[in-house]
Amino acid sequence: MKELNIEKRLKKKVKEHGGLAFKLLSPGCAGVPDRLVLFKNSKIAFVEVKAPTKRLRALQQKRKEQLELLGFPVYTVDNYEAIDALIKELVL
Repeated sequence: MKELNIEKRLKKKVKEHGGLAFKLLSPGCAGVPDRLVLFKNSKIAFVEVKAPTKRLRALQQKRKEQLELLGFPVYTVDNYEAIDALIKELVL
């Protein structure tokens, strides 16, 4: 399974549950998560998509910690089950 497939599945599942999954591009600020996921009732999360068994790089881990210190949830998904768990936690 490739990272691209996981990202497509994330977009599909978020849309099925009435949410938006914006691709984040942040020129000048590397390590920002791949997606900003938004649902009704102000449910928001940042999502880093990885290929199975791949880990966050040091800079990605730093950005994750910065966002979490500000109170934002940051998820790392590397398989379909992780996407389902994210949906369950944020929507269901």
